[in-house]
Amino acid sequence: MSVIETAAAAADRVLRLSHVSHSFVARKDNFDAGEHHVLNDVSFDLYRGEVLGVIGKNGVGKTTLLRLMAGILAPRSGRIEMQPGASCALLSLGLGFQGQLTGRDNARLSSILQGSSAKEAESALQQILDFSELGASFDEPVKTYSAGMRARLGFATSIFTHVDILLIDEVLAVGDADFRKKAARAMREKMAGDQTVVLVSHAEAQVKALCDRAILLDGGSLVMDGLPGEVLESYSGRR
Repeated sequence: MSVIETAAAAADRVLRLSHVSHSFVARKDNFDAGEHHVLNDVSFDLYRGEVLGVIGKNGVGKTTLLRLMAGILAPRSGRIEMQPGASCALLSLGLGFQGQLTGRDNARLSSILQGSSAKEAESALQQILDFSELGASFDEPVKTYSAGMRARLGFATSIFTHVDILLIDEVLAVGDADFRKKAARAMREKMAGDQTVVLVSHAEAQVKALCDRAILLDGGSLVMDGLPGEVLESYSGRR
């Protein structure tokens, strides 16, 4: 995307972060008490239909960035503007599921909350069950699930539910090799349409294969925004 934004590109923008910073305060009884700055003056635009990779070392703010974009957290400073009417969902390990509800009930509820009608949500349940490979566990409480089972349920629900912006936090690495291949194939098929995706991943091959663009976070700051191969090369040079 050109640095000089055209009118057409502006119309395709679905999310804008402007000078976003975030910090949290650890409790006084914590040995690491005090204010901790997680993100510092981060700005970028996200466009309809693009797949944006977010890379960086552990602890640089990648998950916090996704939670801010999803509206789960509010930034300490700066602005996050979403296109009016756009829907957004964060796919993370177990995030958002009600532990006392079954996988089936969580899938149905999640689909409805992401904009499906009750009929559409019900009709998607068999596809979600088949893709997640949960078997009889689909009708058991999610609190009995492993992290991997929760991730498979969340991924399958997101794949078969329409959402304008899908935020993915490392879950494509969950499961055995066959499931990872199936998940990657399903994402490629979904991205072939107009699905907008932000993907946090440590798997460089995955970022190269799936992403149109990537940003690099270092020390809470956005230090590079460009083609995935170029950003990954810069990241390798910093490790």
